Amino acid sequence: MRSIFFKNKIHRCIVTGADVNYHGSITVCRKLMEAAGLRPFEFVHVNNVNNAVHWETYVIPGDDGEIILNGPVARLFQKGDPIVIMALAELEDHEIPGFIHTDVFVNKNNEVIEIVQNREKSIFKMDPID
Repeated sequence: MRSIFFKNKIHRCIVTGADVNYHGSITVCRKLMEAAGLRPFEFVHVNNVNNAVHWETYVIPGDDGEIILNGPVARLFQKGDPIVIMALAELEDHEIPGFIHTDVFVNKNNEVIEIVQNREKSIFKMDPID
């Protein structure tokens, strides 16, 4: 059986632009993508801290510090809004104990200030599955 788990996030990065005329996606600084382990075109969830809007899309690499909301959702995210970008992973039961998720914390310029990695087994004590 496969279960869905939190894989990684970029916590409270700041929107630097919104382009309603682009065909969709979120542009994320390449350095932040690398720090969080995000790949180009990976599916992500985006939450706007200011208005609770939740959006699902894919990531495209951007320039240093860039966080740009593209497409119609640009009407719901504004420059300066703090957001959380999250990716999920589907895991088999045997993959869960060694699974590591990553939290990337940034400053107001979308520069990495801390990376925290946690193993699921340190959070949940799990008995082996036969």
